[in-house]
Amino acid sequence: MFKKISKFLLKIIVLIVLIGVMVTGYRNYQILKRVHQYDAIVAQTVKKYQIQDQKQLAQAIIFTESKGRGSDIMQSSESSYGQQNKIATSDESIDAGVNFLAQAIKKAKDADCDIWTAVQAYNFGLDYVDYVAKNGGKNTLKLAESYSKNVLSPILGNEEQTKYRYWGLQSIFYNGGFLYHNGGNLFYADVVKMNEKKINWTNFLF
Repeated sequence: MFKKISKFLLKIIVLIVLIGVMVTGYRNYQILKRVHQYDAIVAQTVKKYQIQDQKQLAQAIIFTESKGRGSDIMQSSESSYGQQNKIATSDESIDAGVNFLAQAIKKAKDADCDIWTAVQAYNFGLDYVDYVAKNGGKNTLKLAESYSKNVLSPILGNEEQTKYRYWGLQSIFYNGGFLYHNGGNLFYADVVKMNEKKINWTNFLF
């Protein structure tokens, strides 16, 4: 009797896992489909700003920032205008976003920092490159957390360094699922890296 119940429960668990995988796969396919709508303009823009080898990185940022929805698909309004909701078209968003990414990449290269420092700076701001340059030249979760907690968050008003829940694969394993209020996303570079892999693995579909 116990064996029958165990087998039944195992089948239920396997079924739930399979359904979860299928739902996640379909959701990711829909996101990738939306992101790939912008392939031509992204290719043109990365060439314009002389980072044509980073097309998939720019696509991964679109995936991360907006999942291909809305007008400001690279969430570049704040870096361009200093405030949200100022960009009205996807073309303007891509131009501003790729331009800022190019600046971050150049600054990271000049400071002998890795590419993921530049990607994290897309979320934190360009001053993060200087912070990493003084602390080893390589972006890590430990450095990103330190900057988020001790630099960015207090500057933007969270002097108490309060946290809020953030559910993500990286965050759950790292700290149980938390970010600092006004501290950006310390997991940003890792999330973009994961989304870039999704784009690499599925390019043949689009």
